[in-house]
Amino acid sequence: MQNFYSSGKLLLSGEYLVLDGALSLALPTQLGQHMTVKPIETKNTLQWISKNNDNEIWFQAEIRLPDLEIISFNGEEKVAHTMVRILSHARKMNADFLTGSKGIEVCNQLEFPRDWGLGSSSTLIHNIASWSKVNPFELLFSSFGGSGYDVACASAESPILYQLAGNKPKIKPVVFEPPFKNNLYFVHLNKKQVSSESIKLYRNKKVTQNNIDDISSISESLLNALELDEFKSLIQRHENIISEIIETIPVQKRLFKDYGGQIKSLGGWGGDFILAAGNDHTPDYFKSRGFSTVIPFEKMIKN
Repeated sequence: MQNFYSSGKLLLSGEYLVLDGALSLALPTQLGQHMTVKPIETKNTLQWISKNNDNEIWFQAEIRLPDLEIISFNGEEKVAHTMVRILSHARKMNADFLTGSKGIEVCNQLEFPRDWGLGSSSTLIHNIASWSKVNPFELLFSSFGGSGYDVACASAESPILYQLAGNKPKIKPVVFEPPFKNNLYFVHLNKKQVSSESIKLYRNKKVTQNNIDDISSISESLLNALELDEFKSLIQRHENIISEIIETIPVQKRLFKDYGGQIKSLGGWGGDFILAAGNDHTPDYFKSRGFSTVIPFEKMIKN
């Protein structure tokens, strides 16, 4: 049996502009996705199983080998075709991948709820890349697209500074242990954001080199912030820049006007997690408003 594991992700700074070369601060999460691969007696078939964080099967498929044709599936048809597309791209990159006649069972196990937006796709891409022995970034760019920060987080042991330079990923492991980390919380907005829709929205907006440089500067400053007030000022500035570019009201002004701290969207605006910089009363504030998933920094981020 082969075992693979990839960490989930959160993008603290650089959302949207990471696509255009902005330096971004990305955080691997303590929760990720496992994948096991083992031989089975049934020849010429790939049995695919995907389980959620409650160990319940949410998708199954039987794929004919070596032609990668879908025999049957239980779940969304789109998921079946997406999975085969990824496997096909991996095959193009490694001609020896899935060419034998032996039967294979692949079981995927998420550690976080699928609607959290922590990277169910990126962890899958990275696990398949590890299994097929291909470059995970090339596999991502040829199948899903995107910036690649999420795939970089999949194998990261600590936070990273991430940047696309000439469409090539630059990754620098960093230490991000702010003295005020006990004041930082990740809050789920009870809604999943579709990354492709966020990117499509962004691509229709005007972005200047000054915007990219400003976000890059904020990413570096966030690493060096020693005071909570300085950190809050930086994320507020970041929110204002992105708000102006994508012409969207920041989440704090829309939903949490009376919150005493500072809030920042993470990744595509409109869903998934936000970062709340506040105090001991922050969890109670959000829970009283119906947002029950409030996770302290130390319990979320891999460090």
